[in-house]
Amino acid sequence: MTTRTMDTAHELAAFLRSRCEGLDPDRLGLPSHRQPRRTPGPRREEVAELAGVSTDYVIRLEQGRGLRPSAQVLAALARALCLDPGERDYLFDLAGRRRPDTTGEPAAGAAASLARLVADLSPLPAMLLDHRYDILARNPEMARLLPGFEAVPPSRRNAMWLCLLHPAMRGFYADREQVLRDGIAHLRAAWAAHPQDRELSSLIAEFVTQDEDFARLWSEREVGVNGRGRKVLRHPVAGAITVEFEVLLPLQDPDLRLLVYRAADEESRASLDRLCAR
Repeated sequence: MTTRTMDTAHELAAFLRSRCEGLDPDRLGLPSHRQPRRTPGPRREEVAELAGVSTDYVIRLEQGRGLRPSAQVLAALARALCLDPGERDYLFDLAGRRRPDTTGEPAAGAAASLARLVADLSPLPAMLLDHRYDILARNPEMARLLPGFEAVPPSRRNAMWLCLLHPAMRGFYADREQVLRDGIAHLRAAWAAHPQDRELSSLIAEFVTQDEDFARLWSEREVGVNGRGRKVLRHPVAGAITVEFEVLLPLQDPDLRLLVYRAADEESRASLDRLCAR
């Protein structure tokens, strides 16, 4: 991983290999062979047959030899490898077939309008993020909920940076592993959709070199984005707070996301109320 723009051919090859190795040949209904398989997953010729392409084409893709497969070939590969919708979108983004790259910046006025919405959502903790997880806006309730947030320089107000490298939040998430998995899956999808975003590439490179957990999970190439769920937060003042979260994407600015927390039970609601009344 470098701070330069991503090598999409290399990542496409690595992604195809990883998904192929994770497949059970029996799940695909492939015939059993007398000779044991040297590597996990179906053979290249089997993937080629399932996708309706030549074995040589699959080999060249897995070797990262600069091919730019058509949308039809990508769809066939996605079916052959049983990719879920998030993985399929990632595959198309790597090949530059899903949508043109953007500058990575929200449309003029979008962030300001949504920032007002964030404020209006009080007393529910809410914040506005971009595709890099930079925090563009937050309401007072969210700022109080995140330990030590106001002391963080504006240039470091990034949700993933806070989770990984902000000492005050090291033990904030009870299930830190899952929070990291969800965040990394989003960043990987954003990385494929914005291959020319040097700021995003630089940020990911920093995380890979500075946090072993991030480096380990990044190498697993998960791309499924979780937009709804539950988290247990360990606040240094309010104690354990269980929240339900919802991630909303504006139709006109899908690279922005609005994150909203709600207390999951009465005890957590009372803890949030006390914290936000301080």
